[in-house]
Amino acid sequence: MTTHTTTSSIGLAETRERLWAALEARDEAAAADAVFDAHDAGTTTEDLLLDVIGPVQARVGGEWAAGRIGVAQEHAVTAVQDRVIAALAHRAPRHRTAAGTAPRRATGTAPRRVTVACVDGEWHALPARLLAEVLRSRGFLVDYLGAHVPTPHLIAHLHQTGADAVALSASLPVRLPTAHAAVTAVQAIGLPVLVGGAAFGPDGRYALLLGADGWAPDARAAASLLADGLRRPEALPQDPTRELPHLSDQEYTLVTRSRTQLTRHVVKALEDAVPAMGAYTDRQRERTAEDIAHIVDFLAASLYADDAELFTGFVTWTAGILRARGVPGDALVAALDVLTDTQHDFPRARTHLLAGRRALTRIPEPSAPGPLS
Repeated sequence: MTTHTTTSSIGLAETRERLWAALEARDEAAAADAVFDAHDAGTTTEDLLLDVIGPVQARVGGEWAAGRIGVAQEHAVTAVQDRVIAALAHRAPRHRTAAGTAPRRATGTAPRRVTVACVDGEWHALPARLLAEVLRSRGFLVDYLGAHVPTPHLIAHLHQTGADAVALSASLPVRLPTAHAAVTAVQAIGLPVLVGGAAFGPDGRYALLLGADGWAPDARAAASLLADGLRRPEALPQDPTRELPHLSDQEYTLVTRSRTQLTRHVVKALEDAVPAMGAYTDRQRERTAEDIAHIVDFLAASLYADDAELFTGFVTWTAGILRARGVPGDALVAALDVLTDTQHDFPRARTHLLAGRRALTRIPEPSAPGPLS
């Protein structure tokens, strides 16, 4: 047993390296060959999806965060991965599974139908795609709707297809409000909702906050939960904010509505507070404004969830991204200071912003000067 596991692990590692090398070379045919050769050698579809393609995609994200690849290259690689997944799904023998026999069937006399979708505004679709293909390989009937599915369209689809459950994916915490709306709307028509993705926290804390019927840390766990059967909602949900009493202070709403004005105000104030901005190019100014808008978005998300850790996690991640690019953190700290000054009437917002600033002061500054973004 030990020898088999070691050999299998080595095979997966080698396949990951082959796939990575092909993606680096922008060689789609070689990328497909790396995956198909492993499949032909006996590696299951599920293992290829979750132990090869998934980790390689995570590595792509790490390379972007370190500044070693750009957004366009990341998008190109993701597109190749998506096409490899599609090809793998269509070539996989339907009579073979992880055990080498018939597909693992969901519990019950007939396969369960599951709708898999990304919440409104969520464009990172690969995790949802991986889940959809894992479910198919286990014998589920799957409707995969892809990225950025507006909630009204999702509900219309569910009325037409007779799904047994819905799996929603979100990678960014700024999508929590729209995820909440989607969860509530789906439950209102009597269907259970499973959620997953980084947006819901590493421990699924925000899934519980939003009232989802289940949360899974990965596709294997999600497939197992769906096979066991999620509990259907017993009653129609009421107001989506019914379990979020902190929203009654209107801080989330007001910060969200003033996003554009706050962004402009902070950018203008930074021009006075950070002398280096006088030498910024138009592109650097544009990216600085984008960064400030993201800060406001994550502040709003942290207010929605009433969790300052959500905001501090974002600003420290942002500082790490900037540091990897040799950018000093003084502009980021200054941006939080300016934003904090605008929130004198919003105690929760000030608390989150001050927590973010304290977290930033514990991060060493890079030595090279540069723009905020």
